Parts: sequence; C-alpha cells; structure tokens
Amino acid sequence: MLIIGIAGGTGSGKTTVVHQIMNELPQTEVGIISQDSYYKHHPHLSYEERSMINFDHPRAIDFELLVAHLQDLKAGKTIEQPVYSFVTHNRTEDTVITHPRKVMIVEGILIFNSPELRDMFDVKVFVHADSDERLIRRLKRDIAERGRDMEEVLNRYQTTLKPMHQQFIEPTKAFADIIIPNDKYNTVAIDVVRAVINQRIA
Repeated sequence: MLIIGIAGGTGSGKTTVVHQIMNELPQTEVGIISQDSYYKHHPHLSYEERSMINFDHPRAIDFELLVAHLQDLKAGKTIEQPVYSFVTHNRTEDTVITHPRKVMIVEGILIFNSPELRDMFDVKVFVHADSDERLIRRLKRDIAERGRDMEEVLNRYQTTLKPMHQQFIEPTKAFADIIIPNDKYNTVAIDVVRAVINQRIA
C-alpha cells in the first residue's frame, strides 16, 4: 500500500488537490482518510466546553487511532473511520467502513506533526496558499457548512488559527517531498504525484 500525506493550512486547497490527484485514477484503487475524522472524542464535556477546544493544536487529534487504522489497512484489514460533527464538536455514533486500497491518501492540516504518522507516508505533499486566500476560503466554508457566523470565524482565526498555523503547520512544510503552490492549477506537481501513484498501481 502506497500512503500519501497531503498537508497544508486551513483553506489552502488540500481537498481540491486530492480531487485533482484522484481525477483519472481508478476509484477502486485509491482511498481517502481525512484527519478531520480523527478529532478526539469528548462525550464527557458539555457543548460549551467542547467549543472552547483548540482544534488547530496537534493534541486535538487522535493520532494514535489514525496510526492504528493505517497499520490495519496496510495489513489488509478493513477499518471503521469515525465520523466527526463540526456542529456539535464531537464524534457521532456513525462510522465509515473503509477497505484496504493500493493507494491511501491522508489529508489534514496537522498530519505532519506526528513523527509516527509522518514515517508512514511514502510521499509527503504540502499545499501552500496565501494567508488572505486561506482566510476567505475558511470564512465561506464555516459559514456555509458549519453554521458559524462571520464574527465567530474571524475571532477564531485571530486567536487560534493564525498563531497555530505559524507554530505547528507552516514549519512542517520542511518535511514535504513536494510543495504545491495552490494559487493556480499546478498541473506539473499534480502530474508528478499522479505518476508516482500510477507506477505503484501498475
């Protein structure tokens, strides 16, 4: 199994890059795991307490479970990915059955922060985007998809997102094998990653 890690700041366009890489690849051979599914479960906390959690800090992620799931997939086992709700700030009771694939893409802002997880990636990709562009994308997404208002999103950006990006995300660019500037459709970088995948599938 080829495991590809795709990191980058919030709103950098990681999902777009994932879709570009998967375009033209056989869907049955490639699977996706999102770091967002692996936020820690906090059933013992109230909604107010959960909403105060810093979700842009590495300790918010259940890296142990994510690593264990990848190890299971490499061993040919099927896993049950958690389903996380950004509305309630907690895992739901649902899971997503995920079968082993020849290629597994793991995407998320903090996936290069865990040395154990990082060591599992055969290819490490970092998607870079201008900070203003990332903020605009985050605003649009959180208001449209996560029920937030503009003041809440901007406040979170200034108090946690921006400092956490500078402290924990931007420095992990140094671990990347490929850096994709996502201010435009970067066909060369995408084609390089796709070529590596095709070689492994073949």
